[in-house]
Amino acid sequence: MKNILFIFVFLLSSITFSQKVKILDKQTGKIVKNVTVFNDALTINLSSNNNGFVEVSDFKENETIVFSHISYALFKVKKSLLKSKNYTVFLTKQSEQLNEVVLSVFKKAEKTERIAEQIAVISAKDIQKVSPQTSADLLATIPGIKVQKSQFGGGSPVIRGMESNRVLLVVDGVRMNNAIYRKGHLQNSISVAPNMLDKTEVVFGPSSVVYGSDALGGVIHYYTKTPKLSENNEVKSQLFSRFSSVNQEITTNVSAELSFSNWASFTSISYSDFNDLKSGSNRNHGFDNWGKVFYYSDNLNGNYTENPTKNSNPSLLRNTGYNQTDVLQKFFVPLSKNTDLKVNLQYSTSSDIPRFDRLAELNDETDVSDLKFAEWYYGPQNRLLISSQLLINPNKRWLEDGVITAAYQNLKESRIQRRFGSLERSYRKETVNIFSVNGDFSVSLTKDKKRAISYGFEFAYNDVDSDSYGKTLDVLNDKIIGFTNDFKVQSRYPDGGSSYTSSAVYIDYRQDINSKSTLNTGVRFTNTNLNATWIDQSFIQLSDTDISTNNSAITATLGYVYRPSKNWQINSVISSGFRSPNIDDVGRVREKSGNVTIPNIDVKPEFAYNAEIGIQKYFNDKKFRLGTNIYYTLLDNYIQRDYVYNSNGSVKQVAFDSEFGNAVSNQNKGTAYIFGYTLNYLGKLSSAFNTTGFITYTKGRTYDTEEPMSSIPPLFGQFELNYKKDKIELGANIRFNSKKDIADFNFTEGIDNHDLTPIVDANATNDIDKYYGSPSWMTIGVNGSYLLNDNLSVQARLNNVFDEHYIEFASGVSAPGRNLSVSVLANF
Repeated sequence: MKNILFIFVFLLSSITFSQKVKILDKQTGKIVKNVTVFNDALTINLSSNNNGFVEVSDFKENETIVFSHISYALFKVKKSLLKSKNYTVFLTKQSEQLNEVVLSVFKKAEKTERIAEQIAVISAKDIQKVSPQTSADLLATIPGIKVQKSQFGGGSPVIRGMESNRVLLVVDGVRMNNAIYRKGHLQNSISVAPNMLDKTEVVFGPSSVVYGSDALGGVIHYYTKTPKLSENNEVKSQLFSRFSSVNQEITTNVSAELSFSNWASFTSISYSDFNDLKSGSNRNHGFDNWGKVFYYSDNLNGNYTENPTKNSNPSLLRNTGYNQTDVLQKFFVPLSKNTDLKVNLQYSTSSDIPRFDRLAELNDETDVSDLKFAEWYYGPQNRLLISSQLLINPNKRWLEDGVITAAYQNLKESRIQRRFGSLERSYRKETVNIFSVNGDFSVSLTKDKKRAISYGFEFAYNDVDSDSYGKTLDVLNDKIIGFTNDFKVQSRYPDGGSSYTSSAVYIDYRQDINSKSTLNTGVRFTNTNLNATWIDQSFIQLSDTDISTNNSAITATLGYVYRPSKNWQINSVISSGFRSPNIDDVGRVREKSGNVTIPNIDVKPEFAYNAEIGIQKYFNDKKFRLGTNIYYTLLDNYIQRDYVYNSNGSVKQVAFDSEFGNAVSNQNKGTAYIFGYTLNYLGKLSSAFNTTGFITYTKGRTYDTEEPMSSIPPLFGQFELNYKKDKIELGANIRFNSKKDIADFNFTEGIDNHDLTPIVDANATNDIDKYYGSPSWMTIGVNGSYLLNDNLSVQARLNNVFDEHYIEFASGVSAPGRNLSVSVLANF
């Protein structure tokens, strides 16, 4: 009887005093194991088991319990509050302490205090607050990034003086850069709707060890929203709608999340319709007509007008409107305790997108009515992504966790153009099919996880099809009713087809040398192979019509993080990167401003060697940070577009669409440098006020020709102050750009569009005396939001309050004028 009584008392006490806490990932709902759990005095130190549970009965009732995991931010809670939380703790990816933001951009979760590179993160909450019309506009809000626009339906991000195919775009672990990403300006960054993003992470500087070719300026990694599991069956939906006055924008996004214990789904559909953009009317730069549209082409949507049409409102930028639809479908399925599956389907399409800068191009710059093109627009920009990710956690000695990603992408783009005075319309259409697979794995070498190795592989195959043809319009009563004739047109890329294959392996090592310093180093080997065939040589003759190139490169990085005290962090990085010529570099044919780009099958890879140092100072328990990052990048064998000369020293002339132009091609040059810095601050002034700001400076010159590098923006920055209390949020910001002198523009390539800057002397015989350069500008914006209830909020933004007219550096279209944006977010 005594034994029975003892067992009963023992079981009763076990039930009474056993207090197990379940630890879950807030984003996915999955259990988190191997979480270190301790008190402030460090007298208790526990770890969660494989089922995500930890026993906390040894902690005192008024004691603070700390939950720590390398992939999550620290979480602190008093034991007495755990009961109200149903003894469940959710770990998140970030905290109020700025150094605890967790990044995935290096293909392994790491806290910022262990990363040497300059990084930036913008979360879904930040995206909602900024409320950008496109993802290109979202990138423009990130410190250190400048965005160029040739038309409103686009946006080419510039990082450290590099853009287009020198900046790598990635979405959900799949590289977006493909074999026809060009040197110049790209609009592909808009093909991911902002409302579908969970976060965007940016790494500045060469990141070729993890990502391979193209990541010279940096990496922009889009992460779309992922559904999470729930032990309670849940169905959540959301509606977002916005109206903007500056271009009569209407954007609607609807999404639904289904959460169950053994699978989850997320569906999102976004549609945006943009009418013509209105530029600012306050011209503090002093140039009354710069950027205005006095005449425009009214030849869209089947219309035919023989001559340019006078614009009744020159500040209304005709031919800037378009619409876009984006669809995301994602499934999350846990296959076992150690294996998860993500299935990801994305589709983006648009209407025709007018190329505004080409439609505003003049035959005679002294006659604003003498437009060159009656039609110049991009056909629908279509992007399809189908990918699957296998997330594994075998916890083996050689493999702790990893991700295997297999993906298929189909991209379609086209260019349609016709000159005034002609009925001949040319079509150039491209289709790219991309098959890729990459694996990224990691293993801890010690139990405390202070030493770890990451390794992986990548394989990508690009198949490019380029088609071209011409049709003569049949016109009746100012309407296009059909076609009367077909004619030959030079294709943009090799008409016999082309392919581009990339394969690589890499290894990365990270070690906490001691409590104050972290070392990381890595090396990558990449091989690329290009094949292309030209058939029709009616317009351009090549010495070899069937080419094959093979290039290999080894890149490396060495980073060191030193934390001399709790509130100081010093980062230093030495790294190398490369960019292997793609189909666009080798085989593109196109015309702009009287220059015709022709193929150059001899172009070789370009390399970058980078050194940088970053210093960060924290205040107020790491809730406020001041920082600076300074870098120097040396480009070797850099690729630049330049004239092609005949044997007698004259510039070669070639025909393009019935006209002759100067021949130019992508060519390897010698060495060049890019130097710059970013000063920034971020933090909480109080429980209600927070502030952020940055200033970025960039300078780039060639050593061999002593001319400015292309795509080097002027000094720019932004300062922002925000207030939040209870249900209301208020904010104000200042954005500014300094002047860029015309002498600092690159004239050779034409990428800087120096000829689109204000004219100061129309009779000058050289460009330096003729053009002004890019004028300085500053805008002020205010915003506010109010939470009506737990499920409904409204937001309003007034950007460019004083209706300033300005044009971003190298852009071909004026920036928006005063814009009132009102949006509603409803959760169901």
